[in-house]
Amino acid sequence: MAETSSPLDQSLAELSRFFIGDKTLIDTLHRVAALAVEGIEPADFCGLTMLIDGKPRTSVFTDVVAPEIDQAQYDAGSGPCLDSFRTGEIFLIDSTVDEGPWPEFREACRHHGIFSTASFPMVIDGERHGAMNLYSQRPGAFKSAHIATCRHFAAQAGVMIGYARSYWSARQVAENLERALDSRAEIEQAKGIIIGSTGCTADEAFEILARQSQHENRKLRDVAIELVQSKMKRPGPPAPGGSSPAAG
Repeated sequence: MAETSSPLDQSLAELSRFFIGDKTLIDTLHRVAALAVEGIEPADFCGLTMLIDGKPRTSVFTDVVAPEIDQAQYDAGSGPCLDSFRTGEIFLIDSTVDEGPWPEFREACRHHGIFSTASFPMVIDGERHGAMNLYSQRPGAFKSAHIATCRHFAAQAGVMIGYARSYWSARQVAENLERALDSRAEIEQAKGIIIGSTGCTADEAFEILARQSQHENRKLRDVAIELVQSKMKRPGPPAPGGSSPAAG
């Protein structure tokens, strides 16, 4: 009889099968958080701390309580999730009832019924992409065995997030290049029309387009497209000899 894999093994396997190209970056992050809760037994919910507009925020979470708790550390500028993100180290709170570092965060946890937490950096190739934060309603929930599996999961999540960021960054660059090439083709067409009608040089044709763009406060590409389209709509020259097509 085949052995049944553990929830953690199943979550890690799904992470490895997750096809980034078929999802947005936010889809990827949501799946990471959900799989963390499914695969790590003590975790009641999960939040991911990442930079948004240059500021650390709980960008993705499996329970609305997570960002409410984390706001206390963002306001204070100190907390386990922030420190894990900043230093690349693991931080545990065995009991939020006990006194210790990050008092604002501990108080917010107690207020929401959270009594132990674990924060793990998500790192790939030395670059920290954020921190995976796990919250439990039980004190002392995260044992040494859990720490090892959580570290492994966070590392795998960091790899996946790194791939997702690279994919979407590369895709955005490719799309920008494609748009630039499209614009260049349209501008070259418009220059050709101007050269054909005025006999000017290619540089002079570009200057004509640029001056019109500035005068009308429109993008150069839009001016070029309009010129090309207007040329295409004009009737062609009469047939040689000025004769009309023969009636059928």
